[in-house]
Amino acid sequence: MTRRVAIVADRVGWEERELIRRAPELGLQVDWVNDESLCLGNVQDPSVDGYDALLIRSRSYTRGGLLATLAESGGVPVLNSAAAIHACENKLVLRAVLRSAGVPVPDFRLALSRKDFTRALDELGLPAVLKPVYGGMGKRVTLVRDADLAQSVYDYVEDLGHAFEQACLVEPYLGGGSVRCLVVGREIVAAAEFESAGADWRSNAALGNQSRALAHDPEVQKLVDGVVDRLGEGIYGVDLFKTPSGHLVNEVNHAPAWRGVASTTGADIPSAIARHLQEILA
Repeated sequence: MTRRVAIVADRVGWEERELIRRAPELGLQVDWVNDESLCLGNVQDPSVDGYDALLIRSRSYTRGGLLATLAESGGVPVLNSAAAIHACENKLVLRAVLRSAGVPVPDFRLALSRKDFTRALDELGLPAVLKPVYGGMGKRVTLVRDADLAQSVYDYVEDLGHAFEQACLVEPYLGGGSVRCLVVGREIVAAAEFESAGADWRSNAALGNQSRALAHDPEVQKLVDGVVDRLGEGIYGVDLFKTPSGHLVNEVNHAPAWRGVASTTGADIPSAIARHLQEILA
């Protein structure tokens, strides 16, 4: 029997198109449902009726977790879980959740004001990274190298940020490289190292940075196991920093892009996702 899966997202990107294109050969029917067209509540929206599962891939900072919560309450299988999405949507919540589970994360300070920001720089030193609590794809992440410019950088947070956008993390700069693990279920389906390229210091796959496939690393596997133990099985992009004392979990993306890591490793990620969905729905 062909299982019906709805991709709930604000747009159809490369990853969504690949899943929809490959679905028939993988024993699935996959459709896109615009997350801006739903009005979930006590009554299930007709646009998601009849689907065996919802694959939540909203890029919004808040929609994914809210929609997953309502879908789960209506008895619809959701991937990832609402709890996992809520944790991943907020960098501070994620780090608190992982830290409480013994998963190593970078040192950081929460900056809700200029006084917080100034104290964080005093405690952590320069260079330091300023990043929004809500956000992704490397956007609005700023490397602060110079004390003379630090307060001018924060002017933009105060003057241009609105409410939740002004909540930021300050953390030590740990270098220009990172490891991206694409996790399906509990398995690392693909892993690659990304290095910053050119004038852009950020090592982010979405920015087109240089990359190479990463061989199996027991330490990386142990960290990913710790993440999955805490968040539950699902589809995640787990980003790690490599430090002299070992890897640290920087972020976990609940709706990961995988074009970059797939092109680097040759991994068949749609097949892995289809197998996981079939196992859940068996």
